[in-house]
Amino acid sequence: MKAYHTFFLGAVLTVAASSCGKTDFRTDGLGIPVTAEENREYSYTDKKAGYWYGTTHQESAEWWSGWNMAKKRILADYAIGTDGKVLSRKDAEVIVYPERLERRWGGAEETFYLIDNLPILYIALKTEADSIFCDLDMSHIISSAPGEEGVFFTPREAPDKRILLSAACETGFKATEKGIQAGAEAGGFVLTYGTEEECPDLLEKFRTEKDGLLAARKSRINDLVTAYNPVKSNLPELDKALDWITITMDELITCQQGNGIYAGLPWFNEYWGRDMFISMPGACLVTGQFDIAKEILKDFAKLQDTDPASETYGRIPNRANLEGILYNTTDGTPRFVIQALEVVKYSGDTEFLHEIYPSIKTSIEASIRNYTDPKGYLTHADADTWMDVKRNGIPGSPRGNRANDIQALWYGQLVAGSMLAAIMDDRSSAEEWSGLAQMLAGNFEKDYCDKDNSMIYDHLDTDGTPDRQFRPNQLYCFDLINDREFKQKVTRRTWEELVYPWGVASLAQWDPQFHPQHENWHYYHKDDAYHNGTIWLWNNGIAMQRMIEYGQVDAAWELFKNMNRQALKEGAVGSLSENADAHPREGQSWVKRSGTFLQAWSNAEHLRVWYQHFLGIRPDLLNGVIVIEPKIPSEITFLETSVKIGNGTLHYRYEGGKVNVRLEGVDAELQISDPSGQTDSPVFEGVDFCLPDPLDTYPCFSTYHETALTY
Repeated sequence: MKAYHTFFLGAVLTVAASSCGKTDFRTDGLGIPVTAEENREYSYTDKKAGYWYGTTHQESAEWWSGWNMAKKRILADYAIGTDGKVLSRKDAEVIVYPERLERRWGGAEETFYLIDNLPILYIALKTEADSIFCDLDMSHIISSAPGEEGVFFTPREAPDKRILLSAACETGFKATEKGIQAGAEAGGFVLTYGTEEECPDLLEKFRTEKDGLLAARKSRINDLVTAYNPVKSNLPELDKALDWITITMDELITCQQGNGIYAGLPWFNEYWGRDMFISMPGACLVTGQFDIAKEILKDFAKLQDTDPASETYGRIPNRANLEGILYNTTDGTPRFVIQALEVVKYSGDTEFLHEIYPSIKTSIEASIRNYTDPKGYLTHADADTWMDVKRNGIPGSPRGNRANDIQALWYGQLVAGSMLAAIMDDRSSAEEWSGLAQMLAGNFEKDYCDKDNSMIYDHLDTDGTPDRQFRPNQLYCFDLINDREFKQKVTRRTWEELVYPWGVASLAQWDPQFHPQHENWHYYHKDDAYHNGTIWLWNNGIAMQRMIEYGQVDAAWELFKNMNRQALKEGAVGSLSENADAHPREGQSWVKRSGTFLQAWSNAEHLRVWYQHFLGIRPDLLNGVIVIEPKIPSEITFLETSVKIGNGTLHYRYEGGKVNVRLEGVDAELQISDPSGQTDSPVFEGVDFCLPDPLDTYPCFSTYHETALTY
């Protein structure tokens, strides 16, 4: 290992022994108390095909609440009680932990658990009362029947399966129409899901292995923030937020249909290629879960469209669920190839490429043959980018046929493909693809860059006309542009016109198509606002990255802190949402969250920018190098962490302006640069967040509907 010592602005960087090792057991210290007034959402998955979503104090279920198994709503909710009286949630003291939820009343305590990889719910109930009961919400149930171990319920959406409600311990019970009653010594209730034959076997397994099953789940979750990604700083709220976001991100890494990452909960519990590969760096790479990343790539490669006659030939699926596969996106496939290279850089492993390289080669050759124009740009349909919403078949934000971010991804696919081809000794492809990438880059700066107005055109129309709507997609295009000052100006303009303290808007507020709120049903359908003003938290990652790259670390840090606060104080416990309003509602100073309450790419991009750009840890084991380029916010005076790289660990400590780094079990060269973070640049003098400053009128408010619109 060679160490490079660089000295800037009085800061000292050394490669030295670190005291950062395995941290103390943490998850019991991560509990978040929630009041009845807050009534926050929470979720757990079993890492297989099931999840539970609920609210801490709400008595009635939402449409998507409860237990969902393999995209089937099987149980809306349950109620528990003692001595014939329901324990009211609104009266409970509640603490949400990473692996359990606790509710306490004067004489009773409920603890709710899921079990890893098994369709089992456990509702522990301790009480001073004589008897306990559990009733199921029958909204998703079509029938019930008593059995030897409890009551069987038939879910409406899975009539070939059963839910068995039983006492936690083998004891007497009384069956009722909606549930069971038992003595307090039963200790609570167990719900198992499967066939009538499987449910009793699952119950027996739980009763005999309960302690081990609970301990294994708790240990796995604890390892995420101790063995893999421990962090300790002078800011306890930062540490806690990072722990929670890491844990809820990992909730979404599942094995429902092969290996994959749910796009989000509660209604995107399926695999979306685009979302999955956007999420992979933050979900799997910075967290050291390289084997999972490789399995995801291999499993999705098997789903590629390999029919040369198909109009989507060569594409990796946009969406794969238990009902079928859709290929309706352009960007998922480039991200698949780019992430294959990123996995190699983090893991140092090239063996898995032998399984997926044929898919990589097909994806690039199909695009060259069928989808590129004479300038090398990748063409696509209006709704085949991440701004993909359609209503009544009409795209809500058409970006055909050459969106700027698609060209950046296509360039990345060609560059990554060329490097992977070289590894696979496919030299002719490597040379061809590298040449196409250079041609593309040479044309892009001429065709897409408006240097007088500091913007990158959002897309070129089919006739070549540039689209001037101001959107965040331009921040993804910087690898195609050499002009550094221009990129700085684009970054500043984008920050001040799209980046609010609560996230990045999808359209500038001065645009007549802007919709200030995501959901405003008396005026418009929510899909009309989805990509026309609505905040998308996943774009926070690239916005912060660009600001950090140009030395605006503390400005980026303010947005990062606001997202940490959301995870700890707002909405779903420990999670970052999919969307938010761009403008606050009347009388409010902060915006309402919307979309899914837990979105993979929101969490993942938050984690990616923390590790790769604030901490500045960017491995490239393909070339035997680990770049350390710290950009530490001034509010952080002490920080200690470790990151898995290859088969070893990088230990990282920051204190008093010094960064100490130690590699353990990794054969690589460290390249370390200035940790000072802040850079003076006249381009960014006085830069600040965008704040609401709406036009006097917007077309979206032209018609008021007395009866609110619906889906």
